[in-house]
This record gives sequence, C-alpha cells and structure tokens, in this order.
Amino acid sequence: MGRFEGQVAMITGAARGQGRSHAVRFAAEGADVVLLDLPAEVALATVPYPTAGADDLAETVRLVEAQGRRAVACAADVRDAAAVDAAVATGLDALGRIDVLAANAGICTFHPIDGMPADVWQEMIDVNLNGVFHAVRAVVPHMVERGSGRIVATSSMAGRAGWENLSHYAAAKWGLIGFVKSVAAELAPHGITANIVCPSSVNTTMMHNDASYRLFRPDLEHPTKEDALPAFASVNVIPVPYVEPEDVSDSVLFLASDEAKYVTGATLSPSTGVNARNI
Repeated sequence: MGRFEGQVAMITGAARGQGRSHAVRFAAEGADVVLLDLPAEVALATVPYPTAGADDLAETVRLVEAQGRRAVACAADVRDAAAVDAAVATGLDALGRIDVLAANAGICTFHPIDGMPADVWQEMIDVNLNGVFHAVRAVVPHMVERGSGRIVATSSMAGRAGWENLSHYAAAKWGLIGFVKSVAAELAPHGITANIVCPSSVNTTMMHNDASYRLFRPDLEHPTKEDALPAFASVNVIPVPYVEPEDVSDSVLFLASDEAKYVTGATLSPSTGVNARNI
C-alpha cells in the first residue's frame, strides 16, 4: 500500500516538469490527483520560453491513469482567484476530498533591476506569489472542515538569498517563504501542515531556454545547453548542473506524508548544497 492510498493530491503547474513528476509520484503512491495548469488560450507575455499546453496536461493525465489512479484536469490560470476556486470545487465534486496541495506553478524570467519593465515585475509576482495565495486560500476551508491537510509550496534557493538579474523572482520566492510560514502557524491548530521546498536549478524548460543560457554564458553570443552546463554546475556545492524533477518530488512527497506529520513551517532544500552557502 502506498503512502497516499485513498488520498487526493492537487498539483498546480501540473502539465510538465516538476508538477508532472509530483503528480505521477503521488499516483504511484496511491493518490488520485487534481491537475491544474494554464488554459491553452492564455499566454504569459514576459516569459521567454513556451508555456505548457493542453497536450502537455493530457500527457500528465495519461501518466497518472497509467498508475491506475484517477486524474481530474482543470485548465485554470493561478493568477485568477475565481478560476482557482472553480478548479478546487471541480476536484472536490469529482473526487470528494483534497488532502494535499502541492502549489508548484511558477515562472522564471531574467532582467536587471535597471530598467525592469513593470509588466515583468507584475507577472512574476502574480504567478509565483499571488498564484500560491490563491491556491492555498481555495483549499484551506475544506482542510479546516476536515481537520487535516498538507500544503507544500515550491520556492527556490533564490528565495533564501539575492541573485543578480532575478530580483523580481527572488522577491516572489522570498515572500512565498514568509507566507507559508505564517500559514503554518495559523493552521496548525486545525491539523494542517504547511512547508516549502527550495530547489536550486532543476532540469526543466525553465532552465533550458536561450535566456537562461545567455544569463550563464554572457561571453557567448549564442550559447547552447552544452556551453551552459559547466556554468550551471559552478553555483552548486555538489558538482552537478541541476537536480531532476523527481529529486524535488522526493522532498514534496516526504513533506506531504505522515512521516512529516510534526514538520510545519519548514524549508527543505533539494538544492545540491547551495543552501550550505545561504541562510
């Protein structure tokens, strides 16, 4: 029997990358899942890489169902509080409960503070901070009513320290840590835990795009993945360029499990040791 047999996990940003990995891992451990990601018609104007689409979300559904579990797919923009509320209602109607929220949806863009356009700042805050608030607020009444629940939000090592060209990203991810710690204190009397994972670089589209390669290799006009790999590894204590989505899923599932029933308000860092150099 899996650790989440008979439970339901809701994952935001579930169409690919870390969110897909979390969904498949929860399903493999016995959970049914509610999968939330962007509607096909929504574009994020400031993001320099393709966002997930309907085909990506359908593939996550297929992978969950291949584990013998049920999947409820919801096309919703986490920036839209009403859409997130509706997705939670859909999940509850279909599956009857939500035991775990993995608030994973996020974006990453790069821009120096000098001349950063207002829309670059605003879209980052709207997705990476407000989006988590919307998801948490939507599931909390149900969890409080049931007297139990697990919330795990995805921050970043950039949420533990400043990073050049990432002030907007660091602000959102740092704010997320403060938000979740506050939620943990507020909801502990209701049997609900709230924790944070802080990965470093992860092997996803967010890392593998031209803007990321140029950031790490500004000495080259058109850097490739192969050009960037040594630079990726240079920021890590363990000398690898990045962790895999499944490595982050290990931490998410631990924090959502009964093994962590007395862990709340904590940050867990599957970060190749970057946390050894930060607070």
